[in-house]
Amino acid sequence: MRLSALLAALPSIQSQTGAGDPEIAAITADSRQVTPGSLFVAVRGDTSDGHQFIPDALAQGAAAIVAEQPLPLPHSLIQPTLDRPTLPYILTPDSRAALAWLAAAWNDFPARQLIMVGVTGTDGKTTTASLIHAILLAAGLRAGLISTVNAVIGDETLDTGFHVTTPSALEIQAYLARMVAAGLSHGVLEVTSHGLVQQRVTACEFDVAVLTNITHEHLDYHKSYENYRAAKGLLFAGLATAAAKVGGPPKAAVLNADDSSAPYLASLLAGQPRVRQIHYSLAPGADVWAHAAAFTPAGLAFTAQGLGFAIPVRSRLVGAFNVSNCLAAVAATAVALSLPAEAVSRGIEALHGVPGRMERIDMGQAFTAVVDFAHTPNALRRVLETARQLLPPGSAGRVIAIFGSAGLRDVEKRRLMAETSAQLADITILTAEDPRTESLAAILAQMTEGAERLGGVEGQNFYRVADRRDALRLGVGLAQPGDILLACGKGHEQSMAFGTVEYPWDDRVALRAALAERLGLAEPPMPFLPQP
Repeated sequence: MRLSALLAALPSIQSQTGAGDPEIAAITADSRQVTPGSLFVAVRGDTSDGHQFIPDALAQGAAAIVAEQPLPLPHSLIQPTLDRPTLPYILTPDSRAALAWLAAAWNDFPARQLIMVGVTGTDGKTTTASLIHAILLAAGLRAGLISTVNAVIGDETLDTGFHVTTPSALEIQAYLARMVAAGLSHGVLEVTSHGLVQQRVTACEFDVAVLTNITHEHLDYHKSYENYRAAKGLLFAGLATAAAKVGGPPKAAVLNADDSSAPYLASLLAGQPRVRQIHYSLAPGADVWAHAAAFTPAGLAFTAQGLGFAIPVRSRLVGAFNVSNCLAAVAATAVALSLPAEAVSRGIEALHGVPGRMERIDMGQAFTAVVDFAHTPNALRRVLETARQLLPPGSAGRVIAIFGSAGLRDVEKRRLMAETSAQLADITILTAEDPRTESLAAILAQMTEGAERLGGVEGQNFYRVADRRDALRLGVGLAQPGDILLACGKGHEQSMAFGTVEYPWDDRVALRAALAERLGLAEPPMPFLPQP
């Protein structure tokens, strides 16, 4: 593709120097991936600045440069001279946004050829996106899904990485292009706050934006709750400027009326008649609400009441928080996309579960063992409350929670999570969870302070076990018939970060190994982790 055709997609160009309109062979923001004919986009990251690597990109054969600032050092290939043509050097106010639009243009703007649904929130994003995807399939539509667990494109399922949130703009647009090529009509995308702020989902041209909730998370990056909320708000504000699609639905924002963020998000859409607001709630009064919710260890059931419909909902998901996730999916599909009630009901029932979300591990033990991704105070509270609901009335069963808190991430939630578990679990085991380059002992000390603050007594109702393998073994060893053991924080993830190294790790495999050891089984073996 010619450079000029790509540059036509950019919303703003401050200046352009250099000669020619080269044929572009590839687009990249990583100088190590530059090959002859590449367009290199210099992006500022959290730990490095792509502008520093422009000379490297030129040395490896870059055909043109897009950047936010002039080259910091003179370079013969882009500095004008009297006797030598220079390569194109394009200045733009936001190279992250430029990268997204260039990626979209490179792939022929695939989001404009799909009905796009974006799901954001602190907790429940993956489950809600998966529910919406299942409903679309039940309605006979060809739909794709991009989540933090995987990407589903037709019959193909692709791994989206170890510690990935929203994939890069280049990856997202490539996934969407594959959906178009496969003949899909709808795309569902799980959208993180990092993905929004870092412009990874720019040019996704959403038709429906869905919120699960906004609670305490990622304040290490966003610095304040208000900034975090504003980051989520970008998804909804973007509906007003997203491309209209021939035959597509009216733009719609699906908001959780039970969440404190709803008024703020609604205010972003005030004066935007092009965007319809749809509210859902556990209580009557919203556009979609839950009637007669019932819970059993096998799942949940309720009737989704709405604008002229009453949809029976039965799901194998458990817990009151999944009623909210189901309501969000109903609002997005039955209301925003006008899908038949029968398809909505069938789609929700068809979703057996989401990897690493309240996933039961059964090796024949006399207690319930569960792996869940809960890694925020709110998510942990919901999981512990759900575990309480799963205990039979009058049961002597206990709830045992095993979790940690990540290094180089939100420090405040370490105390909050430990406090939550001290309140709601009978036994808490604090352990490693991606300490990265931080001191694991220091992280556990901060969590211990939180547990003790809410009445925890170390060695009685809470324990510190730095090695996650031994923490799982301890939890399994303490569990008695009728107890519920929860391994939280890792869920579907496939690695654990110690220092700067990602070690292969899956909580589901490790919990099976701990159970096998207790039951005297040979397999599976406990995965390796470095000594804390």
